[in-house]
Amino acid sequence: MIRPGPTLAAVLYYAVAGAITLAFLFPVGWVMLSSVRPGAGASPGWRFSWENYIGLARVGSGMGRYLWNSAAVAIGSALGVAVVASLAAYGFSRFRFVGRGVAFILVLAAIMVPFQTVLTPLFIVLRLVGLQNSLLGLGVVYTTFHLPIGVLIMLAAFDAVPRALDEAAMIDGAHAVGVLVRILLPLVAPSLVTVVLINFISSWNEFLAALILMTDQANYTMPVMLVTISFGYLGAVDWGALQAGTVLTMLPCLALTIAFQRYYVQELLAGSTKG
Repeated sequence: MIRPGPTLAAVLYYAVAGAITLAFLFPVGWVMLSSVRPGAGASPGWRFSWENYIGLARVGSGMGRYLWNSAAVAIGSALGVAVVASLAAYGFSRFRFVGRGVAFILVLAAIMVPFQTVLTPLFIVLRLVGLQNSLLGLGVVYTTFHLPIGVLIMLAAFDAVPRALDEAAMIDGAHAVGVLVRILLPLVAPSLVTVVLINFISSWNEFLAALILMTDQANYTMPVMLVTISFGYLGAVDWGALQAGTVLTMLPCLALTIAFQRYYVQELLAGSTKG
């Protein structure tokens, strides 16, 4: 049998999709190639070298310290949001209590508050409680502002699970916490992974709060440190170190997105079919 060739529509679709993909990948590829070229931005040619990455050890307190700061804050915030959002969404979804509607409205209202408008009060409050210029304080701030989105995602996931499963588990002797941990969380795992992934990437890439709340250079996160490099030292910008630092900043988010892509895509598809 002679199979029909691709239609014009299919050819156009793949051509446009390929062009868009290349447009997105070109800056990433350029940064990666520049990071392994000595004297990136100055010397011609593409001679391979690790000197830009080695030079990061001489930047400030060392790039390892800034990677650790970003990782500690992002992981702590992502896990904190996942735990608190799961408990809050479980309560909103499965229990009826006095003030439930008001509490849910307050959660929604928190999304409407521009983050930039409360930075000054946050700075004052964190200083009063001794958490200003600390990774713990920055993690609490990220957790607080990322929590409403996490609650909404988990609430939609819990509402999609039939209540009959809860009732059957309770008949078998399970309590409320047991139902959440043993029955519901495994069923809403894609949503939970989505919450963790979104909040990790948001916290990892956040710049403004880290810039304002962190006054000690040793506590800088990667985005703040990259801006410090881009300002240059004595008027000279180390473009190679900047490109290498950019690559190191991208890699964790890229690795996590690829590793959990199956769960993330599954949640997106589930959301598109609900209702």
